[in-house]
Parts: sequence; structure tokens; C-alpha cells
Amino acid sequence: MARITFVQPDGSENVANIDSGTSVMLAAVRNGISGIDAECGGCLDCATCHVYIDESHSGVLAPPQPEELELLSSVAAIRKPTSRLSCQLKLPPSITALTVHIPGAQS
Repeated sequence: MARITFVQPDGSENVANIDSGTSVMLAAVRNGISGIDAECGGCLDCATCHVYIDESHSGVLAPPQPEELELLSSVAAIRKPTSRLSCQLKLPPSITALTVHIPGAQS
């Protein structure tokens, strides 16, 4: 089980617990986290689940694949080095906590 902290653009935080192997996007949707639109339902087709990985966690996650990088080029918010699509972020058992920042716009 991992604890995900979602930091909203205004600085407020929401926390969700998820099982390993579950995507961060699915955790957000299941827990009613605002700001993760996930219009395609996690099919890597829309980029409306864009998040910024907290810099303290950026080196411990698998790097984005080419398909994710392509979609990241079309995100509505500013793309940063820590930008990821939350539908592609599945936590391995070794990660028990993750903080993601939700951008101010998704579409």
C-alpha cells in the first residue's frame, strides 16, 4: 500500500492510499481528487491527467516511455522536467509514499 499526496494549485492537499501497481490517475479518480480530469480513462490518449512529480521522488520512478513523452508535448499547463501523465505512473512495491502537484489547467 502506498500513500499519494495530491497538492492542488492553491497548496491544499488530498491524500489517497493505493495498492502497488495501481496508477496514480486511478487513485485520483477513485478518491474524487479534483484537477485530474482523465478524459480518456487512462488509455494514454488525452494528457488530461498531467501532474508534476515532487522533485524528491523524480529519480525513483521509471522514466516516461516515448508515447507518454509525445502526449506531454500537448499538455495545457506548463511542461516541466517533472511532468508526467498520472495514468502512466504505477508505483512499485518499493515506493510507499509519493507527492504529486496538480497543475492549474488540464484542457
